[in-house]
Amino acid sequence: MRARHVFSTLGVILGLAGALPAAAQEIQSSAGPLRISAVATGLTEPWGMAFLPDGTLLLTERDGRMLVLRDGAAQPVSGLPRVRVDGQGGLLDVMVPADFASSREVWLTYSAAVAGGGATAVGKGRLSGDGTAIEGFTQLWVGKGAGGGRHFGSRLAEGADGTVYLTTGDRGTGPGGLAAQDPMRPEGKVIALNRDGSAAVTLPGFAPGVFSLGHRNAQGLTFDAETSALWLVEHGARGGDEVNRVEAGQNYGWPVISYGVNYNGASIGEGQEKQGMQQPVHYWDPSIAPSGLMVYRGDLFPSWQGDMFTGSLNSDFLSRLDPEAGFAEERLAAPQTGRVRDVIEAPDGSIWFLSVIDGAVYRIDPAG
Repeated sequence: MRARHVFSTLGVILGLAGALPAAAQEIQSSAGPLRISAVATGLTEPWGMAFLPDGTLLLTERDGRMLVLRDGAAQPVSGLPRVRVDGQGGLLDVMVPADFASSREVWLTYSAAVAGGGATAVGKGRLSGDGTAIEGFTQLWVGKGAGGGRHFGSRLAEGADGTVYLTTGDRGTGPGGLAAQDPMRPEGKVIALNRDGSAAVTLPGFAPGVFSLGHRNAQGLTFDAETSALWLVEHGARGGDEVNRVEAGQNYGWPVISYGVNYNGASIGEGQEKQGMQQPVHYWDPSIAPSGLMVYRGDLFPSWQGDMFTGSLNSDFLSRLDPEAGFAEERLAAPQTGRVRDVIEAPDGSIWFLSVIDGAVYRIDPAG
């Protein structure tokens, strides 16, 4: 076992609410001056995070570790699934359902070792009373195995009715592979699951659970708490990253249509549009490699209510999109915004994000 897998918190330095480090970055924004403060540093490739109702933070690291951050301390969480750490695969997203106070459920996505290689998987367990263990973890759904370590997708979001939605990547099948277009296959899809892991939808001609298809590698998924719209961000190839509003039974095009080109400069599929395939509400060209997605509904930044936030994995900024202004973009950049993997709204309305380069959790508040 490599040393970084040992469940030690000695390398994690915390500055939780009430004890933020004195050194904080201030930047200007459309909402006024912002303060960016470190919450935790010394992490190893942080991937996903979620708040418990009491403000405790759960955080995953891709190499298979999860931490609970509370009261100025970081503790490792035991009882996690065995993960296949390969390329982009490992321990990935974490989700806390709305009924956590009664269920104590925690959902995790990860790459699992199965016949044929690695596969996107999702499961759940109960968080122990002291918050240091996942008890009775059970794998609920797993995709098909494939070689290589690319494009697991693997974001989670819960609908108002308790349905859990999971993104899966196309596993790197590329422009020449049509797995994402096959409604009977799990790759390149949004999957809808009941809380027991059974299929929440069965659409005509689709495999049970398949909610939408034609996705490349969606690394951001969220519901807007006010409108109940399901939003997704996904990676294109060279250009063509997309924001999509996801609806049941719809086809989002990959790899038949795209606003990007292949990495060798060759065209992809049949162009930028085709009858029966949905257009993105916004796309990036060149690519920003979006990851994490949040619709802001807090009170700390009133002018940003209803706006979307996603991180950039290749251009080192946090992107704010305003749907009421045609998805006009503001790029929030600072030394701390290197390879932003996830972004969420905290219970108090502050904005928290993960930096892969720094191995850190940061918090954004109004300055002053």
